[in-house]
Amino acid sequence: MRYLLGLDIGTSAVKAILLETGGHLVGSVMEEYPLSTPRPGWSEQNPEDMWQATLRAISGIITKFAVRPDSILALGLSGQMHSSVFLDRDQEVIRPAILWNDVRTSAQCRLIEDTIDPAVLRSEVCNPVLEGFTLPKVLWLKEHEPENYAKLRHLVLPKDYVRFRLTGKLHMEVSDAAGMLMMNVRKVAWSAPMLEAFDIDQEILPPIVQSAEVTGTITAEVARRTGLKAGTPVVGGGADNACGAVGSGVVTPGRGMVSLGTSGVILAHLAEPKLLEKGTVHMFNSCIPGQFYMMGVTLSAGLSLRWFRNTFVGGESYDGLTAQAGQVPAGSRGLVFLPYLSGERTPHGDANARGSFVGLSNTHGIPELTRAVLEGVAFAFRDSVELLRRAGWNGSSLRALGGGARSPLWKEIIASATGLVLEEINIDEGPALGAAILAGVGAGVYTSAPEAADLIIKVESSVDPNLKWQKIYAELYNVYRDLYPALKGSFDRLTQFA
Repeated sequence: MRYLLGLDIGTSAVKAILLETGGHLVGSVMEEYPLSTPRPGWSEQNPEDMWQATLRAISGIITKFAVRPDSILALGLSGQMHSSVFLDRDQEVIRPAILWNDVRTSAQCRLIEDTIDPAVLRSEVCNPVLEGFTLPKVLWLKEHEPENYAKLRHLVLPKDYVRFRLTGKLHMEVSDAAGMLMMNVRKVAWSAPMLEAFDIDQEILPPIVQSAEVTGTITAEVARRTGLKAGTPVVGGGADNACGAVGSGVVTPGRGMVSLGTSGVILAHLAEPKLLEKGTVHMFNSCIPGQFYMMGVTLSAGLSLRWFRNTFVGGESYDGLTAQAGQVPAGSRGLVFLPYLSGERTPHGDANARGSFVGLSNTHGIPELTRAVLEGVAFAFRDSVELLRRAGWNGSSLRALGGGARSPLWKEIIASATGLVLEEINIDEGPALGAAILAGVGAGVYTSAPEAADLIIKVESSVDPNLKWQKIYAELYNVYRDLYPALKGSFDRLTQFA
């Protein structure tokens, strides 16, 4: 048997999966590491923790499944986007990594917007300026920790740091580089206008590589510590959502996916970059050379249901809670929920937005409130779908992933609110599976990621929109859309009391 190894360097753990080249998923191992929040709004991690967890995950999966080292043909990497790992001239870590969900950089975001013409932003980086991206973190370091900025010689993202430790080579993979606000997305080259505007030396940025490109091989020292064979190829891999798209088969124009985890993502594969002047959506390079994906993000998707359950109904199971919601008619008897518990990314880009139940009366109970939460998240997904339509996406279905997608009721609500068929696939391993597939392309096992994805990933069932619910949701969505502009002023004023 021959195998491919996929690693996903996540926010809380490294996940390793072992894929047999014929498409059979052998199994997985997960190794956790801590997250630090030294101040409110800050989110940091020690890159050494990521590395040690990676070593444990690799050796663990080899031991667990009794795999011969020479049977693993290649390794692929996925990882959290935007998070900044700062290295000095000796390639040693300068300070803890500043993560994607760190929001300390609001002032730096405003500086970027005030300095760079909006047309240049759209043409160069194709994305809005947000706290989570990498460039604001570099500017924060320059302003607040000048002694550390003076030491900075290499800037990498988490998976590319792990790649460096595996191979001794520094590279930046294209789909991750696209989320830094430092790369020209169309030209796949570091953006001179962005770097020169802030006096950033391009030499700190590694060479950009493609997702299936072999970027180095496992060193003898890593082989000794993990059980891998020295010389095993390591490919570029991809950002977590880009690899998640590969791992769900969303690799050709017209396909899309909905990921229903703590946050929620609507992602569509596009052959060409499409830019929108309004609405906070992201446009990044995909793992397919010369192609792209557009993505809308709902910050509190599964989080909304978890918060509601933990706050109001204690130990009730999710299945029990959604069963109660299933007894309530579509529209939750005139109750609407805005799922802005952590602010909102798409379409508003507003950190001050707040969650709300609107229309609450003494006739509403836990079942109605639960269904309103499910519907509110579905309407937030509809916001993203509307923006994707404006960009020219013409898909008719979404592949459903994540823990929330295990709920039949929630899938039917989302299908009915968006008007799209939700497809259930045979493997839900997301980014780590995508990384393994890309490893196979780089090793010559597969001719392309689309060919491999269609070999391995199959649609097993689907959920169609409920036509009766769809009519109700079409009207209720208009109410939902009216609520944010009506409440925005109040949201902003309430922040002073938080």
